[in-house]
Amino acid sequence: MKKRLQHRRLFWLAGLLAAAFAGLGYRLVDLQVLRHEELASEARSNTEREILLEPRRGDILDSKGNLLATSLFVKTVCADPSLMIGHSAEVAGVLAGPLGMPREELEQRLGRWLRRNQKGETVTNRYVVLKRKVAPEDWEKARIALAGLLVAPDPDRPAKAQAEALRILREKSVFVEAIDDQQRFYPNQGLAAHVLGYVSMTEPGTNGPPIIGTAGVEGIERSFNAKLAGARGWRVTEADRQRREQISLREQDVQARDGCNVVLTIDSVIQHIVETALAEAMERHSPISISGLVVRPRTGEILALATLPSFDPNHPGAAPPDARRNRIITDVAEPGSTFKIVVISGALNERVARLGDAFDCEHGRFFYAGRVLHDHGSYDTLSVEGIVTKSSNIGAAKIGIKLGPEGVYEYIRRYGFGGPTGIPLPGEVGGIVHPVKSWSKVSIAQLPMGHGVAVTRLQMTMAMCAIANQGLLMRPMLVDRLEDARHEVIARYSPQPVRRVISEAAARDMVQALKTVTGPDGTAPKAALEHYSVAGKTGTAQKVENGAYVRGKYFSSFIGFFPSGAPELCVSITMDEPRRGYYGGQTAAPVFKEIAERAANYLNIRPDLDETGPGPLSPPLKTAALRPEPPR
Repeated sequence: MKKRLQHRRLFWLAGLLAAAFAGLGYRLVDLQVLRHEELASEARSNTEREILLEPRRGDILDSKGNLLATSLFVKTVCADPSLMIGHSAEVAGVLAGPLGMPREELEQRLGRWLRRNQKGETVTNRYVVLKRKVAPEDWEKARIALAGLLVAPDPDRPAKAQAEALRILREKSVFVEAIDDQQRFYPNQGLAAHVLGYVSMTEPGTNGPPIIGTAGVEGIERSFNAKLAGARGWRVTEADRQRREQISLREQDVQARDGCNVVLTIDSVIQHIVETALAEAMERHSPISISGLVVRPRTGEILALATLPSFDPNHPGAAPPDARRNRIITDVAEPGSTFKIVVISGALNERVARLGDAFDCEHGRFFYAGRVLHDHGSYDTLSVEGIVTKSSNIGAAKIGIKLGPEGVYEYIRRYGFGGPTGIPLPGEVGGIVHPVKSWSKVSIAQLPMGHGVAVTRLQMTMAMCAIANQGLLMRPMLVDRLEDARHEVIARYSPQPVRRVISEAAARDMVQALKTVTGPDGTAPKAALEHYSVAGKTGTAQKVENGAYVRGKYFSSFIGFFPSGAPELCVSITMDEPRRGYYGGQTAAPVFKEIAERAANYLNIRPDLDETGPGPLSPPLKTAALRPEPPR
């Protein structure tokens, strides 16, 4: 009986052991076979991290190598609230100053909270971002402040345990992401803002710590974004529960390729000269906007491009959208009398008119096609040169009638109006040029006066540059070259001729006429320079709103180049609705003079006028190497 009881107990014990081993075996099969992929993936997600390595965005430099835009490496400061051990208030107190954040906000972020995960388990937060875009020196101050953190002792805990908890609190509770972020920085604030543009920040993701990148929004930042951005790298590694990388377990590490540096044709000194002069003119005349351009006519290189109001690309959101708009390439308007250079030079080129030919200017009133055309003065008979000197609307209209509709249209298109110039900036528009079939009967007389056509400020400037460049139209050039991080040249851009617009002879005649504009009998004596001969043209165009001309609202402009015999610079000034004067010779011409004098002094341009009068001191610059075949 006793033996039978022992056997029974052994049997039950064996059965229990067998059942236990069977359950354990099933569990092992379930974990290692049936759910292997699921659990392996979960294990990898808990420890393995794939980090995208953002390349350093390239710099933007001016023509002399001065920094206009750069990227600074910054830290992302994070914390593990589970290590605060009730001292989040003290930690927030020492971090508030170095991080520049309110203590209350930091304390709230450092607080612990509980949640249930997908398995129904109660877990606490172990990772929180305190602040992004923290300068390295500010993080160092925060780290030092945290290292000296003092907390009140807890009488209920052993001293050794308190010391260890304090060490962890000081050394591990607050940390920075392993990969530095970067922040775009414009050291000169608003200088050349409309050329540079600005960048936007990609929003951080919701799963884990993000890598924040940049993307160009406007200006060179946008049009050369692919060159500036570089190529991403990546890193596959493992991390501990505080999300710190275990460097010894790193599996893949492909370094990012930094972006190229973009070197502009912009000269920071001339850009500053222009912006300063525009700001002073803005104070004097209070226009809606004012724009300035400085271009080398022979190459099309833009040395300065500015429009006010402007903005600081470090804080683009602080400025209204109108201030961020590059009006030089996005806004169109009737150009007024500056447009006379197009039709008159075309007539000279076609030999339907010569500088000495006389035209009856009808004493300021000309009845044509049912309309009365007016001059701002009562002129009798003027030569072609005199028409330019006095800016006679009636004289220009009669030259346009003589050239004919097809001829007028051809030269408008030859000079590039009606299409973009090709400047490497986003948002450029082509203006408005109607085909001949859409013209009214009076269009042939109005177009030579700069009415019935809409152009950008850049288009008008490049047209004047074509006359200064012996009749050869150039594409505006804003980027000189691309460099790598060691400043070795990767790509260099060359001046690009577009087409020959007029012959050299016609261009010389046009320059001779334009020189009289800044003389005592011209419309812009205030643009004359003491040591340089200046050729240029004024413009005063009545504004069009809702299809009708508005009394008292004008676009005023002056575009000129010097020295006239061998032009080094072309300077364009345009004002939208100036007050206290509105003629281009009154408002824009003095701004031209101020910029031209300072730029000539800075660039050490050789004067072409001696003390006794005009006389060229340097030979004309050759441009034959850049000339394409003339259009048929």
